[in-house]
Amino acid sequence: MSSREKILSAIKNNQPVFTPLPEVEYFEQSYTDVVEKYKTVLQSIGGEVHEVKDVAAIIEILRQQFKDAVRILSVIDSFLGYAEMYTKNDDPHKLDNVDVAIINAHFGVAENGAVWVTEHLLQERVLPFICQHLVAVIDAQNIVATMQQAYDRIAGTQYGFGTFIAGPSKTADIEQSLVLGAHGPKTMTVFILHNQQ
Repeated sequence: MSSREKILSAIKNNQPVFTPLPEVEYFEQSYTDVVEKYKTVLQSIGGEVHEVKDVAAIIEILRQQFKDAVRILSVIDSFLGYAEMYTKNDDPHKLDNVDVAIINAHFGVAENGAVWVTEHLLQERVLPFICQHLVAVIDAQNIVATMQQAYDRIAGTQYGFGTFIAGPSKTADIEQSLVLGAHGPKTMTVFILHNQQ
């Protein structure tokens, strides 16, 4: 038996006794308007938010906001014609020079301005982190008040990769000077879509 196998065997044979998760008190947080709270919080951390009625309105705003963008890429079919489409079978090395990436998000969280995305929506998990500017689209009905509600919502779901993203990438580690786009996009814009029923 190799050293590696001995170590793995020792770990396997010395597992702690299973204990159920503790019951956690549910913190009820209600905002009069979760959409308004979401907008306020995301803007306070450097993001931009627009409420729109359809994709045409989104494209109109993006044409103004990113008029100098050379490469705009999307994984959402309804942006075909405005943006280059990316599918799961494409070579991820093609993402090295994306100016703007447009993605869907499963839902947003009002208390911290985050969106929840998974590999299923992204097609390629690196996409929202490698672009210069990130654009996320969420349905207004899919905004929850708190992270506790968010975790309740994703509990029991299966996904290979999932993450909460809130605002543009930033750091102030070096000389306390704020740098945007330090580890990811320089800007984050969220479009809250009010679907007409």
